[in-house]
Formats: sequence, structure tokens, C-alpha cells
Amino acid sequence: MTQPKPPTGIKAFFWRLPIWIFRLRLDFLLGKRMMLLRHIGRSSGKERMAVIEVARYDAATDTYYACSGFGQQSNWYRNIGAHPDVTIRVGGQDHAVTAEQLSPAASGEEMVRYATTHPNLARRLAQVIGYEPPESLDGFRSLAAEKMPFVAFRRRA
Repeated sequence: MTQPKPPTGIKAFFWRLPIWIFRLRLDFLLGKRMMLLRHIGRSSGKERMAVIEVARYDAATDTYYACSGFGQQSNWYRNIGAHPDVTIRVGGQDHAVTAEQLSPAASGEEMVRYATTHPNLARRLAQVIGYEPPESLDGFRSLAAEKMPFVAFRRRA
């Protein structure tokens, strides 16, 4: 199973379109399922933005979890590896957070939680990215551990 490449050209335009929903402050339309990630480019040092799905929010630890669908090739994923202190906007509120790239095992467990809670979305996510949807929770666990890492966004003091 090869890693799909992040979209380029006109496809990238459509993937980035949700940024305008946040820029226009219409993000209340998305509820708390999507977040705007403001991060720093690892080479340019300039502010960058990406809209990503919130896979899970843990109220006890005030932590948001998200999956990098295009794996370690995603620019936002590589950027937070270089500059983990980022800002997210979710549910109409901005939060200063530190991004932590989870281990393959922890990513696998987060994917199992996601696939258990949102089975249809998990299957659709895999398809949209370019994977054959796994048939079992173990398949989802392996997919995340090998190809689709998760990130924890924890609130900074």
C-alpha cells in the first residue's frame, strides 16, 4: 500500500477552500468537527494555515486529536514537527497549543477510537485519501500506525 501524495494544482485549491470559511468567521457552520491550524513553515518561517478534522476532543486533558491523512508528507505535519507551538481555532475560539506527533502505536489506538465512534467517516476518510477502507478495527489500527499518524494538540499555559 503506497502513500498517496498530498493534492496539488486545482485539487489543492479545493482542499484549501475551507480556510476561507474560517477567514470569513463562518466557522460556526462547521461546529467543533473542524479546526483551523495556524503554524509556522519549517523553511520559510512564515505563518501557514490548514483546516483539519478534529478526530476527538478529550475534555479531561483539554486536548484535541487530529489525523494527518497524507501522513508524514503533509506540509502541516512536517511544519509542526519543526515548530510545535501553534494556534488552533475550533468552535469559534482560538487556542494556543503545543502539537505532539503521536507514536505509531498511539496513532493506531486513536484511529480505533475514531473508527469505533465514526465508522462511516473513518471509511470515507480512507477512501478520500486514496486507501481501500479497512475491513476491521485492526486494519484501521495498522493504517494509522503505518500511514496516517495522529497529532495531539494540548493547550499551553
